[in-house]
Amino acid sequence: MLILIPPSEGKSSNNTTEKKFHETNFIFSEQVKEIIEILKTKNEEIEKIYGTSLEKSKDLHENNLNVFSNQCSKAIERYTGVVYNQLDLNSFSEESKLYFNSNIRIFSGLFGMVKPNTLIPDYKLKMNVLGLTKFWSPFLSNELSKEELIIDLLPEIHRKAYEHKNIKKVSFYTKKGDKLVSAGHNGKVVKGQFINFLAVNCINKIDDFEKFEYDNYSWDGENFIR
Repeated sequence: MLILIPPSEGKSSNNTTEKKFHETNFIFSEQVKEIIEILKTKNEEIEKIYGTSLEKSKDLHENNLNVFSNQCSKAIERYTGVVYNQLDLNSFSEESKLYFNSNIRIFSGLFGMVKPNTLIPDYKLKMNVLGLTKFWSPFLSNELSKEELIIDLLPEIHRKAYEHKNIKKVSFYTKKGDKLVSAGHNGKVVKGQFINFLAVNCINKIDDFEKFEYDNYSWDGENFIR
């Protein structure tokens, strides 16, 4: 069972190793090189690609173009968003640490898919630009085809970047009258708590999802609802 989780908008710019990305033998290195070549042709479109000011876009663009020369951190140290802030990694047992790196995969616009311990440089590139969902789909689908079951905790845009014969998509909702609405920002918090629960307890069966308790969310067999 693999659990797919999103990256975070927020990232640490600190590098915790001296190893440069070109020294890591990353499994999708050739694909990253292809994306960089595409980025090199988009100098006139960088504000649209990065969604920020021209000055900041130039800095982000230059950093992306130079990722192979840049130093790395583990992915779990690189990502700093709401989901990741809920993970109590220091409390993980050795068994939970092994489960976490073996069962969790993080999707990424630039790197495709990484393990928590994969070494990556600082970068910024969303999955919803440059047709990246279509670009990554054959590679990620092939990599994931080896797995019997996928637990998908991804946002919709990332879900378009792969296919698999056995996917359990899990979302977080709040009841509003007779309707279910996305839990929004709070959904990121509970998602992080759920990922933490999976790792701490080394969960390997969907039936055990009902044991998760946080902020009145409960498992209805398909999703978590409050």
